[in-house]
Amino acid sequence: MPHRVRDARKKRMLNENLPSVAQSAIRGLACKCPRCGKGKLYAGFLTLRPACENCGLDYAFIDSGDGPAVFIIMIAGAIVVGAALIVEIKYQPPFWLHAALWLPLILATTLLPLRSMKALLIALQFHHKAAEGRLIDREPR
Repeated sequence: MPHRVRDARKKRMLNENLPSVAQSAIRGLACKCPRCGKGKLYAGFLTLRPACENCGLDYAFIDSGDGPAVFIIMIAGAIVVGAALIVEIKYQPPFWLHAALWLPLILATTLLPLRSMKALLIALQFHHKAAEGRLIDREPR
């Protein structure tokens, strides 16, 4: 069998098993393996497992960087600052009450969604086959 035919079949098989964007997003939000959707992604709170225990996908390709934290900070900042401004304008509470109200809300809006946001970005990275940028090898002129 020629190499081109074998490579085309292998590529077709990989593309048939590739989940849709919606499936990838759901798998990410559930903190499951981006390929099979069954294996656990995390070993700890934000510590990744070395590989999927179900399908064996090596998680070495994963590099979500600071992306999840940036998204969470922006979303949480909008929620907390908006709520704090509304409360300040409407009720003008003392500063100690602001601290009592907003510190728990800040912790809740940043720490609770961080794990699923990181898993979502990992799943989308897998779906779109995102990788580190590479320069094109060119022949010298």
